[in-house]
Amino acid sequence: MSSPSAFIFHPVYEDRGLSPFPSVWQRYRLTRELIEQTGIVPSYGVVEKPPLADVEDLLRVHDEAYVSFVREMSVKGTGYLDYGDTPAFPGVFERARASVGGSLWGARLVAEGKYLHAFNPGGGLHHARRDSAGGFCVFNDIAVAVDLLRREYSFERIAIVDFDGHHADGTQEYFYKERILTVSLHRFDPFFYPGTGDVSEVGEGEGYGYTVNVPLPARTSGDLYLKAFDEVVPSLLAWYRPEILLVQFGADGHFRDPLVRLYLTTWTYQALAERVHDLAHRHCGGRLLLFGGGGYSPETVARCWTVIFAAVSGALEGEVGEKVRNLHDADMRNPSQDLTERIDKTVERLKRTLNEIHGEIYEGG
Repeated sequence: MSSPSAFIFHPVYEDRGLSPFPSVWQRYRLTRELIEQTGIVPSYGVVEKPPLADVEDLLRVHDEAYVSFVREMSVKGTGYLDYGDTPAFPGVFERARASVGGSLWGARLVAEGKYLHAFNPGGGLHHARRDSAGGFCVFNDIAVAVDLLRREYSFERIAIVDFDGHHADGTQEYFYKERILTVSLHRFDPFFYPGTGDVSEVGEGEGYGYTVNVPLPARTSGDLYLKAFDEVVPSLLAWYRPEILLVQFGADGHFRDPLVRLYLTTWTYQALAERVHDLAHRHCGGRLLLFGGGGYSPETVARCWTVIFAAVSGALEGEVGEKVRNLHDADMRNPSQDLTERIDKTVERLKRTLNEIHGEIYEGG
């Protein structure tokens, strides 16, 4: 049996989410229930309740004026934190601090060796920027976790891989000029939120070549998504040699999601989880911190996140594994057109660009 993994869960996750869609908020409760019902916890994982993030933690990556604005809007309890996407509500400041606190707690647990792997489903708020909310994200917990890992644990080579259906624009902005490797695989077109994340966005200054985007068209299937991952990410991590791997596992790329229109399946997410788990053990002693993210079909998100946690926790065999297998999709969604050539051209362009910057990361690229 693998060493236990930490499932980070604050009770306020179940009270409400940060999106304006009440029906979606139950995804956190449903995930916790499935992880317990399948027996992943306590057989392979341990539930850890995190403290709220301190204001000082937020101020390390967010402007003081913005943090004060969120606190004021939390008292006011109405309106929006951005231009109409991310709602204010009574207690939004504390709810957002819980998400950040979960990611900080997971980072500490992994950095200190209490667990090799930790998963905070309440995190992954990758659209938040230094001075603004966006896309239902208030504070960027991933950026706060990276700050902690660098400042208190002296990690220098931190790799972030983002599987959300939307581009990790906020996270990218934080590290665009730094040698923190950020990789985002996402649906891309200029009219799809947030409209960023093309291959040409590769970083600046010290960070030139450390921002990596894999833009994918709508209707990309799980097989094509995995092929793009396999073509880009393993060689990139072998070159970078991360000391810890952070992975945002938004589940809105699933074919049942109403917003994104990628055609991933629960099997795709299991395969991705197995791949990043193996890469973490190959390159950074197994240190792996997972976050949640997008996903607007709550039952589907819960199944995806449970399968992901099972895969990184070694819970795919025996009685627990059988229960996990029962969570997989009974039906599949096939793309309506062959996108192989289009995606292959994008990947080859990206590999050529990275080889031109860094040398031969990719053979024949």
